[in-house]
Amino acid sequence: MEPYYYTLESLIKIVVVVTILMLCVAYLTLVERKFLGFLQVRLGPNRVGFWGLLQPIADGIKSFVKEDIIPANADKTVYVIAPMITFVTALSMFAVIPFGDSVTIFGREVKLVIADIDIGLLYIFAMGTLGEYGIVLGGWASSNKYAVLGSLRAAAQMISYEVALGLILIGTIILAGSLRLTQIVEAQRNGWFILYQPFAFLLYVVAALAEINRTPFDMPESESELACGFNVEYSSMKFALFMIAEYAHLVTVAALTTTLFLGGWLGPVLPGTVWFIGKTLAMVFIFIWIRGTFPRMRYDHIMKLGWKFLFPAALANVVITALVVALR
Repeated sequence: MEPYYYTLESLIKIVVVVTILMLCVAYLTLVERKFLGFLQVRLGPNRVGFWGLLQPIADGIKSFVKEDIIPANADKTVYVIAPMITFVTALSMFAVIPFGDSVTIFGREVKLVIADIDIGLLYIFAMGTLGEYGIVLGGWASSNKYAVLGSLRAAAQMISYEVALGLILIGTIILAGSLRLTQIVEAQRNGWFILYQPFAFLLYVVAALAEINRTPFDMPESESELACGFNVEYSSMKFALFMIAEYAHLVTVAALTTTLFLGGWLGPVLPGTVWFIGKTLAMVFIFIWIRGTFPRMRYDHIMKLGWKFLFPAALANVVITALVVALR
């Protein structure tokens, strides 16, 4: 009977996490539009429901009922599969992120993580890399030159910043001595890693924003140059899947930042899950603030930043961290 309990427990966790994540993604679009409106001295959505609170529901209904147009020259099979790849990988990344310590329910210890695996960080990198295939294939299958340019930009940018991102996190791995995310959180009981790795934290935020194509690194979707980039030929729910995946990535990156640098669920007085959610929302707020503050960078500047600054800086951080830990 034991395998049955584990399967049921995992299914319940998956349903709860996916439901909450999808609700967060839906209302994150409203929060972002409202906050950007505040920064730009305008109101943002305020017509659908009180203070625009029903706007995400209206957007969802609109996505379902809009006409689904597939270009005549598109590779239809790949065209349809591409947004699904991006969507599924974006949700799958959250499977290994712990959102609290263990709790006891009906006399049974339950870990507040869907899958507490030894190679949690490697799993997240693998899912992030697979998600890039959805963007590249979506642009290529559309049979549109602007979509192809957007997908090529996305591939080059994501691969470039993944290299730096991996090196940045090696410092955290050295301090924790593990790739398991729960152990990385436990290693921060005597001090969050942002205190020991402040430079790496700043590098990570920059690299993570570039990895998920958020402003000021949103060149793959550069509306002024590429007419919306890799997803220009997508409409209806297929376009919505790309958008949902982008915001799911945003939440995942914020949650991963909390786990790796801000102590995860650790904190006094309040329950661990409350601390985790609060820190994650604070990081999401910072990412939205950055979008409303900085202009879009030029593409060659983005690539120079990745290879000529982030990569050497991340490498130097690894060497210095390793030396300090070894000498200590």
